[in-house]
Amino acid sequence: MSRLSVPNLESDTGPSGQVYAQIKKAIGKVPNTYAAIAAHGPAALKSVLAADAVLAAGTLSKRDQEVIKLVISGAAGCDYCVAAHSYLAKLAGLKPEVLKQIHDGRPTGDATRDALIGFVRKLAQSSGTVSDADFAAIKAAGYSDAQLVEISLAFATVVFTNVFNRINDTEIDFPAVA
Repeated sequence: MSRLSVPNLESDTGPSGQVYAQIKKAIGKVPNTYAAIAAHGPAALKSVLAADAVLAAGTLSKRDQEVIKLVISGAAGCDYCVAAHSYLAKLAGLKPEVLKQIHDGRPTGDATRDALIGFVRKLAQSSGTVSDADFAAIKAAGYSDAQLVEISLAFATVVFTNVFNRINDTEIDFPAVA
């Protein structure tokens, strides 16, 4: 059970309830992490959702966004986010065997994706410091300057949810990752 209490999602008519209604309308349910964040900081959840809207309007594919979030979540040890972003990556079209390769730290066979995974892992391991060679490699893989901004934004949003879920010990409501 999660550490922070969450009010009844159906009867909450305050600021959190408004956020719950928007999320439910958009994706059909309110994930446990969003419910807990909105219950105690609706403005924080709104900022995360706004950042995700910026990413959705950008040029980084949904698959790439989910790969970034999955890699960072794995590095952070956030089981909730690993489950969530594995599920969302699958919905974005990544095959189960590719997800397993990412989880296991093995190459996926897609050079562009593998360059992104390697870059993001280096970001996670170095607190965001990258060498000139790391920068050259991600650029050589075809990622634009604007996409580097989007990679940074995806990184930042998932770090927030990783930390929150570790604090809350959020109950996982996504399919388990083998």
